[in-house]
Amino acid sequence: MTAHSNPQKAIIHHLLDDHGLTYCDELGIDIEKNTPSPLFRWLCASILMSTRIKSDIAVSAARALADQGWTTPEKLVDSHWEDRVRTLNHAGYARFDERTASMLHDATSTLLDDYRGDLRVLRDDAGYDPQAERERLKAFKGLGDVGVDIFFREAQISWDELYPFADKKALKAAGRLGLPASTKGLARLVDRTDFPRLVAALVRTDLSKDYETIEAEAQSG
Repeated sequence: MTAHSNPQKAIIHHLLDDHGLTYCDELGIDIEKNTPSPLFRWLCASILMSTRIKSDIAVSAARALADQGWTTPEKLVDSHWEDRVRTLNHAGYARFDERTASMLHDATSTLLDDYRGDLRVLRDDAGYDPQAERERLKAFKGLGDVGVDIFFREAQISWDELYPFADKKALKAAGRLGLPASTKGLARLVDRTDFPRLVAALVRTDLSKDYETIEAEAQSG
């Protein structure tokens, strides 16, 4: 089928081809394992990415935490505030380094105190209900609705109850590209395994303002 006879499929093909890398894959976080360390790393990344700072800087900061070995709640909570500040600052997270260094510690302490350092316990306690999970996640310092949206976008890879999930940024991009601006409408267009990649691709397209390129590629076949 040609791009002209099915423009939506053409748009999706080029979205996935150009921008279909999930943030977990970019960071080397095996979220599909659904084990404590990947879930914790993605929680930290979601906090970092929800701040008003460029996405690539937030990703760099999340990678820097892992490079320091702070890949579990126990390791991060034992780190020194000054070391966290320095690590975030060197990653380019300069304007928010001190506040975020404290927020990460506070969120990690909550995770350890309330859920034994394991987000799967939070999931169990929430009864596998997305709204209950959202409210519990929002109790973590530095994680509001935007941060939970970021967390849900890729946690849906392993938390079945979240699928399908797309946040406002992804749906706005979808509508601008002529795709369904609803989560269920989008989910009908791709396999489940590709859906988180499609959501990530839409977010990345919006962040990079790459709409015209995607549209041109789709029109050219």
